[in-house]
Amino acid sequence: MFHDRLGCSSISFRHLSLGDALAAMVGLGFEEIDLGALPGVCDHVPFELTDADIEGVASRVTDSGLRVRSVNGDIGDLNAVLDGDGVAVREAHLERLLTLTERVGAKALVLPCGALSPDPVRSLDQDLDLVAEQLAVAAERAAGVGVGLWTESLHFYRLCGTLDRALALASRLEGTKVRHVVDLSHVVASGSQPEEAIAALAGRIAHVHLRDAVPGNINLSIGNGSVDFAGALAALRDADFDGHFSLELEAHDLTHEERPAAAAKAGSFISDLI
Repeated sequence: MFHDRLGCSSISFRHLSLGDALAAMVGLGFEEIDLGALPGVCDHVPFELTDADIEGVASRVTDSGLRVRSVNGDIGDLNAVLDGDGVAVREAHLERLLTLTERVGAKALVLPCGALSPDPVRSLDQDLDLVAEQLAVAAERAAGVGVGLWTESLHFYRLCGTLDRALALASRLEGTKVRHVVDLSHVVASGSQPEEAIAALAGRIAHVHLRDAVPGNINLSIGNGSVDFAGALAALRDADFDGHFSLELEAHDLTHEERPAAAAKAGSFISDLI
């Protein structure tokens, strides 16, 4: 029904339990998903992740028959300066998320580009250095269990909330195993254009998130914002992007009852463009 490179993020149905969200995506005809594991955004994966939680989530995903492209997680503010105990807690959380990522058969774990604030903890350069260092270390650990490490390097609400900052982070990540997720809604909300971000990150883009936006607002369903999806997908083809796409329809212009129909409509629209 949908293009085989197009999936749906469970964040699109974050108001449902994990089991019900998986069933909704199966019912719509999706075969691939991103699994949301973002505390306060999508609670399909418990933040305090025990071995039993990992097995429970993995079992529900396996039973659904869906492929998992990535696990979209968070291990805390990567620009935060931690003491020894804080580092140990972060490292333990990373290991649990990597175990989950491997267990559900996902290609990669996705981590953010810093805290949910544009304000540096120290200086911007120091914070970007620290975020890049933490992501690079996480990527090495991910490689050790056979999965990738991706970062959504431009996130409108986080430290790297502009294209300039995202590219400054990307320059620090050159030569590491970290690859990039481009979310078209965050690019447009930040005041930049997808073609500009895609050209700048060409060859390093692993995955693309799809949602509509206008400057200052990322939470629009596809067709209700100003994202030029046709132009963005053309730019991705020009950049030889061969990865996958995911609908991340955490849109505030939909009721919960409208979400399934909006996801189906968006899936058909994007499939035609791919």
